Amino acid sequence: MSSLKARKSSKTEPVNTLIPPALATRPAEVVIGRIVGIEADGVPIVDFSENPAGEPVPALATARYDIESAGRDVALMFISGDPSRPLALGVVARPGGKDAQDASAVAPKADEPPECLTLAAKREIVLQCGRASIVLTRVGKVLLRGAYVSSRSTGMQRIIGASVHIN
Repeated sequence: MSSLKARKSSKTEPVNTLIPPALATRPAEVVIGRIVGIEADGVPIVDFSENPAGEPVPALATARYDIESAGRDVALMFISGDPSRPLALGVVARPGGKDAQDASAVAPKADEPPECLTLAAKREIVLQCGRASIVLTRVGKVLLRGAYVSSRSTGMQRIIGASVHIN
């Protein structure tokens, strides 16, 4: 009977063959490195202490980076705990530091809308809230949908088209 219990318990325990046992017990750590360059496709080239390659290496990233990210600190983790496979989580902004000053100079204030906002897409743009939506297609269609559609004007309101159907 005890051998039957042993066989059942060995079948029910999950076996993790993807992560070596030594790495599976180690907690994940974030390492601060530096972005030393950006490849043409936006892949960050990073360097960090205890880099086994001894030279900057390309990293997988959770976002695209541009040339302005070069030279900034970056938060890194390592895929399966392997230091030769870095994953860039994002640039590090230090309170009151150069990063914070640069961001405050460029970012608009919360109560101040931008002068112009452009959304662009190759196929279509959809704005949706509940049962209401506005769809813009690449062939020039503008589709308004909603349970109640209201159009108001303080001046003249025009409806122009090759043909206009009302009701």
